[in-house]
Amino acid sequence: MRKIWLFLGGFISLGVLMLFIWRSPKHSVLRSAVVPKETPLSEKSIQYKQYTLAQSEVHVLLIPSQSRFLVTPALSPYLNTVEKLQEKHRAVAIINGGFFDPKNQKTTSVVVVQGKLVADPRQNERLINNPNLKPYLAKVFNRSEFRRYLCGQAVRYDIVLHNVSPPTGCQLIDALGGGPQLLPELTLEQEGFVDSAHSRDALGSTQPNARTAVGITRDGSIVLVMVAQKPKTPTNSGMSLPALADFLKSLGVQKAMNLDGGSSSSLYYNGKSFYGKVDLDGNPIKRPVKSVLLVQENSTSQTK
Repeated sequence: MRKIWLFLGGFISLGVLMLFIWRSPKHSVLRSAVVPKETPLSEKSIQYKQYTLAQSEVHVLLIPSQSRFLVTPALSPYLNTVEKLQEKHRAVAIINGGFFDPKNQKTTSVVVVQGKLVADPRQNERLINNPNLKPYLAKVFNRSEFRRYLCGQAVRYDIVLHNVSPPTGCQLIDALGGGPQLLPELTLEQEGFVDSAHSRDALGSTQPNARTAVGITRDGSIVLVMVAQKPKTPTNSGMSLPALADFLKSLGVQKAMNLDGGSSSSLYYNGKSFYGKVDLDGNPIKRPVKSVLLVQENSTSQTK
């Protein structure tokens, strides 16, 4: 009888010990790792993919929503390559940004950083005094922007025209102008890039070329796209803007904006730089740019 009681006592003690271990913080972490309810911010990494198409090589970065990464603009005091700007900002990824005048090195796109207007196309004398552009200036000053808002404690991204006010309860933190909007619709004429009546097409929108764009998916993830030309067909490769819009839509992007393309097309990620435009010999053109979008880590960020 005594042996039976000793056996039962040992069995009960073992059960109590196992219950303690199961409920301990260490074991709880193991259980949550096996069946997670939500992916931790630290595990939501940037996804890179390269697409080889008939007329182009397309580099795509997906920055997941509600991750530890922020997408913000930066302005350089002088023209610089994405490699040099990465050295300065220590960003995880960089893509070229808005339009600029290579002669006076001044922006022709709006840039807002931390609530401050740091680049204003209205201050570019070569832009506002250009007689060929005067009929379009009102549209130029109201082109699309990629914006970052702070709505309470949450970060939120959007693509809207410059004159659109922030949503109620949201504060505009950053903005980078570009254009035209690609999705949900292509707004070439509305933003002054195309004037069909006068045969104007400032971006060669229907012709293949190196391109860059930024998009937002339904869940708030950010998509950065850089379209590179084929070295063997430098004069007939790349993408048109309608084709770029279709490509972005195929990735699940709902809102998208064109960035400065052509020779400015450039992307840095994971220690490598990619350039979109090639010369007649098929060599990449490394053109310095004025503004960029940075992808940087921010462990406290939340996005919607």
